[in-house]
Amino acid sequence: MRYALALIVLMLAPAAQAQTGGPADVIARQFDAFRADDLDRAFSFASPMIRGMYGTPQNFGLMVERGYPMVRDPGPVRMLDLREEGGKTLQRVEVTDGKGMIHLFDYEMIETENGWKINGVRFIESPPMAA
Repeated sequence: MRYALALIVLMLAPAAQAQTGGPADVIARQFDAFRADDLDRAFSFASPMIRGMYGTPQNFGLMVERGYPMVRDPGPVRMLDLREEGGKTLQRVEVTDGKGMIHLFDYEMIETENGWKINGVRFIESPPMAA
């Protein structure tokens, strides 16, 4: 009986992981939500701290629109390296805006009981480049 239960748990673990996704998948799904103008869904990928700071999907969307317009209305997005730095999980993301300018960001990710969440986004200085 124990063996059967352990086997079931092992079989279901990949399905649970696929459902919540890794950091890159969560970020990609938030970009998809922004493209669809679904602020409720975009806000759902934010960490509890970020959700507490902005309170509502509308406040969160306004902050992203004002501070990160290329994230709110993205062109092509490419996931780069995922790394640990200073005890933080960081996903580097390349976003091309509507003018063809490339922007680099580090997304700080935290793992919660509800899967990976975005805990902050930081601009990375890079020379402007056209796509």
